[in-house]
Amino acid sequence: MGKTVRYITKDGSAFIIATDSTDMVYEMEQIHKTSATVTAALGRFITAASMMGDMLKDKDDSVTLRINGGGPCGDLIAVSDYNGNARAYVQNPIVEIPLKSNGKLDVSGAVGCDGQLYVIKDIGMREPYVGQVPIVSGEIAEDITNYFATSEQTPSVCALGVLVNPDLTVKKAGGYIIQLLPGCPDEVIDIIEKNVSSAESVTSMLDSGMTPDEIAVKAMEGLELDKLDESNSCYKCNCTRERVESALISTGIDSLKEMAEDKEDIKVECHFCNKVYTFTKEDINALIKSATKK
Repeated sequence: MGKTVRYITKDGSAFIIATDSTDMVYEMEQIHKTSATVTAALGRFITAASMMGDMLKDKDDSVTLRINGGGPCGDLIAVSDYNGNARAYVQNPIVEIPLKSNGKLDVSGAVGCDGQLYVIKDIGMREPYVGQVPIVSGEIAEDITNYFATSEQTPSVCALGVLVNPDLTVKKAGGYIIQLLPGCPDEVIDIIEKNVSSAESVTSMLDSGMTPDEIAVKAMEGLELDKLDESNSCYKCNCTRERVESALISTGIDSLKEMAEDKEDIKVECHFCNKVYTFTKEDINALIKSATKK
């Protein structure tokens, strides 16, 4: 189970959230059987969503991230609840493209740079909040940073990383987000900028044995910090048979009748966890009866 920590400077001028999402991203790869580059892309994306979910205020809040930069992996979607438990989906899980010139996985090449990043927050309002910004790099972290600066007017730094084993499983994954709060003095900004520019990659720190606490303290070195809280999160899908039944009913009586006429069972697969829900002709007729009563 992953660990997430949150700290704030003693003067209340800056905030950091840091996470070890290795277990979550490992589970994600096992479910979707992603190629190495897609694992890195979707792993970064779900890690960002998890931290942004952990930053929500109320237990019923949730956040959905969606990006499509025109790259070969297509749509990427990640959804997180208030506790940072997240799930993810990618349109094309297998993408084989050359490494970058520095030998690293070409996440930007898989995601693409021609498109939009959408952030949808369901925070108990009549309509969800929707933020939309152009993709700036396709590397995910820079795009999250740009979202906070552009859509929420919050100067931020986002660092994300996924280290993939030769057998395509996930060795390490994690990230952090630093945000400058209103009134942040220039000297604090200078310290954070210096720390970020000289910092090792997230995966290097995790692979060396550093914990999220140690990563947060390192990223904010030179500043006095107060720890706000810590939490655990995992890959978690909220699909249920009842939810699938509601989705089928929402297609309409005529659609259900067509399904009932089909000799084959109806199989509905969840995109997030690959669980398959099977509905017989009798099940569909029961849904028709239920929908007719409403």
